[in-house]
Amino acid sequence: MSFWLVKSEPDAFSWDEQVANGVEPWTGVRNYQARKNLAAMKAGDRAFFYHSNVQRAIVGVVEVVREAYPDPTATEGAWVCVDVRTVGPMPRPVTLAEIKADPELAELALVRQSRLSVCPVSAEHWAYLCTMGGWAEPA
Repeated sequence: MSFWLVKSEPDAFSWDEQVANGVEPWTGVRNYQARKNLAAMKAGDRAFFYHSNVQRAIVGVVEVVREAYPDPTATEGAWVCVDVRTVGPMPRPVTLAEIKADPELAELALVRQSRLSVCPVSAEHWAYLCTMGGWAEPA
């Protein structure tokens, strides 16, 4: 299993909407590196759901349930999306300020490539961030 972080502006698509929908296509990504990351996602991979701009925090966890396919919102170009399923909310949102202040997370792509909307998370960083947010896998 690989781990990821996907960003969404809550005024465009929020965690509450993800929860209400259950499964949602992750569309609208228009960055080449982020597209490459979407294409690398496999069914069963987990991703942190991150609210950008307003809250700037990891607020939940989703699971990839459909691997990369053509993004139906793209009018030109070979853009892709994946479908993600809600797994659960982060018990305590982990803020960007906390992440940036922690030297253990200095190499996290969210810190190093702050504008990237879909980025990989190492297994070590995943475990560390889960601990910070009080996340435990549902039984």
